Amino acid sequence: MERQPVRVLIVDDSASVRQILSTILSEDPAIAIMGTASDPYAAARRLQNEVPDVIILDIEMPRMDGITFLRKIMAQHPIPVIICSSLTEEGSDLMFEAFEAGAVDIVPKPRIDTRQALIESSGRLREAVKSAASARVRPRQSRRVRIEKKLTADAIMPPPVQGRSRPVTERIVCIGVSTGGTEALNDVLEVLPPNCPGILIVQHMPQGFTAAFARRLDGVCQINVKEAEDGEPVQPGCAYIAPGARHMLLQRTGLRYHIAIKDGPPVSRHRPSADVLFRSAAQYAGRNALGIIMTGMGDDGARGLLEMRKLGATTRAQDEESCVVFGMPKEAIALGAVEKVVSLNQIPQEIMLWSQAGHPALAG
Repeated sequence: MERQPVRVLIVDDSASVRQILSTILSEDPAIAIMGTASDPYAAARRLQNEVPDVIILDIEMPRMDGITFLRKIMAQHPIPVIICSSLTEEGSDLMFEAFEAGAVDIVPKPRIDTRQALIESSGRLREAVKSAASARVRPRQSRRVRIEKKLTADAIMPPPVQGRSRPVTERIVCIGVSTGGTEALNDVLEVLPPNCPGILIVQHMPQGFTAAFARRLDGVCQINVKEAEDGEPVQPGCAYIAPGARHMLLQRTGLRYHIAIKDGPPVSRHRPSADVLFRSAAQYAGRNALGIIMTGMGDDGARGLLEMRKLGATTRAQDEESCVVFGMPKEAIALGAVEKVVSLNQIPQEIMLWSQAGHPALAG
């Protein structure tokens, strides 16, 4: 049976933005534009007659703002909603409000300042729409552009060499997460004790928001949470969030870990990329590492997690039931990269049990 295109309703007060979004999405045969609306009231009238698979929603609109409309949608008839906004870091509180209100994903409005920027943002938007169509949502109170080649972590660093011995060193946890990750990471990190291992996290998030996200988590967690900086050492009891639009790698000098922040092309269509983080952990930590892949669209992290497992790391994936989008974990499981599948509420326990167990490099 042929799969039907994902039907999208675009809600934005700018006619030019509605046209640009419609053009970008229509270039993908797997997506169909059901209609557009200039404000939430017009969208509500449209929803009385026809229900889309996904809604793309602006935040700042006349008569009713997008967050209020989002809350009404999620309370009355939950539909996957993607916030498409030009918010800056100063608007980060609104971004978190949107996630808490039930938004599946947040993407920046497509940049048209350069061809490369348009290619990247267009691909990100199309991927977000197709993934959102299969998201688990629950009630809560221009011109044609080519698809950019999908790069692997080879674009940032060479594959790890199997069989190379790694000295005993501190344990390290690496997490890759995307759609649904802001709430999922909060659930995991807020219950971890201060004696947990150092944690490196790639959360797919627009540039400029990761620092605010880290501060928000830091305010509710026992451990320290911060946006990662180039060259800083990895400390136990601290979680480091990769900065938006830059790759984060684990590196080691002697027996001590430190962080490298690098520019480079998107990997698996993401920057930062979980594949890049996981590959660096495979190379520099080996079986001293725990790799975890959580809710998210696409397949970023699947190949990197497999590299970690092949070099002796422990690997875990979030289960389908607790994921907002069972994309990244599903792909990692299919590749054979995952030793154990666990629910979201089991992940903190898995981290602490692993960190307290006998050191794998000394076993056997």
